[in-house]
Amino acid sequence: MAMIGGMVGAGNIWRFPYVMGDNGGGAFVLAFLTLLFLLAVPGLMAEVALGRYTNKGVIGAFRDVVGRGGMVGFGVVVLLVNIALMSYYSPLIGWTLYYAVHSLLFTFTAPGFEAQAFMDSFFANPALMIALHTVVMGSIAAILALGIRRGVERIVVYAVPALVISLVIMAIRGLTLPGASEGIAFTFGVQWEYLIASETWIAALGQALFSTGLGWGIALTVGSYLREYDDVPLGGGVFTAIGESSIAILATLAIFPVVFAVGVEPDAGTGLAFVSLVQVFPEIPLGGLVAILFFAGFFLATFTSGLLITEVSVTTVSEETRLSRTQTVLAVCGGIWLLGLPSAYSTEVLDFLDFVFGNWGLPLATLAIIGIIGWVLGPERLRVLTVNRNAGIHIGTWWNPVIKYVIPAVMLFIMGYFAWENFREPEMIAGMLVLVLFPLIGYAIMSLVEGRRDTTDTAGVTGGDD
Repeated sequence: MAMIGGMVGAGNIWRFPYVMGDNGGGAFVLAFLTLLFLLAVPGLMAEVALGRYTNKGVIGAFRDVVGRGGMVGFGVVVLLVNIALMSYYSPLIGWTLYYAVHSLLFTFTAPGFEAQAFMDSFFANPALMIALHTVVMGSIAAILALGIRRGVERIVVYAVPALVISLVIMAIRGLTLPGASEGIAFTFGVQWEYLIASETWIAALGQALFSTGLGWGIALTVGSYLREYDDVPLGGGVFTAIGESSIAILATLAIFPVVFAVGVEPDAGTGLAFVSLVQVFPEIPLGGLVAILFFAGFFLATFTSGLLITEVSVTTVSEETRLSRTQTVLAVCGGIWLLGLPSAYSTEVLDFLDFVFGNWGLPLATLAIIGIIGWVLGPERLRVLTVNRNAGIHIGTWWNPVIKYVIPAVMLFIMGYFAWENFREPEMIAGMLVLVLFPLIGYAIMSLVEGRRDTTDTAGVTGGDD
């Protein structure tokens, strides 16, 4: 289960604190934890269990459940969403790498340093951002080529503890600053007007999905590598949720006491880590060291998540083709690098794709995975045969309606809500294209592929008779 623990990327270190800052602090934390354990954890158990039940990647798992034919194309939908997500996630990893390198150079504590000017200069240099994107995908390819055990797990085993240590040290340092108690109060104090606001719960739901990686195909792929005696409810559900939520809250404890201590507004938005927090480092003792700890941890978190996201495509393509592991890695990473060039070139493209795939693509992929479990395979069958097999805790029948009805309904609500909120906007049009074109593309591809397989099988049988 080591790899599941590696899904702690930008969703927890960067996204959680600024979304929390925008949505009332403790009220958002309470909503997030509620939805994490009520919806995301049962869904994550289902996705991990599907991978373990089939011992296949995304497309192979769908084929085992729905049989041959165009319906396997919904597995292609998950694969396409995964590749699209990674295409703009890689440039974001490049951002964290750039800031980590400059933290080592003590740029952020140099006399006359301006955080906003530094970020503007970086974003105005597309050649540099493309170069960083290239370095990231090249590094991911090199590690994935080593395989799961020698490559991915080895990095995750060392990276996650290093991340936790860096955040703990930074949190301890922040808590010693005058005024840090306001950051603690903001993090754990519940503002009731935010708690009853629908926007808080919708934001918390989105964060729960991002934190666990539900629907990305990561949990399914990791599940396909599990051993016979691995515990799905504990390792694939509860422990993962505790780990993800702990990292997210630890990140807020590392950020908000420092932010409040120097008077930065908590609702600074997406610039909280890259602009607002950077302004803090010169104002605190040993600020240069604190900057190194934070951005080194930030980079480790995003990079290990990038490894796992890319592994989904590598595992699936490797199973569906005759390519070797190395050939598959080169093909997948090369394709992601090419698709990621627009996002590396322009932050506007990255933001646009993040909004589209975060609000429509990811819920569609989640709906596809949870849908075949709930409506084709059957949650009761999966619960008895896989989820509760060798389980340290028993998952009761309450799990069945959550998988069959609740999670699909929530995914449909998310897609409908953001379509309504962005009616006639370019984002909504792009989202509708994703919802329509991805299933059609997936159905067409698998109809063609499965048709050829049937023809080949028939020809082989005929040839044998002759």
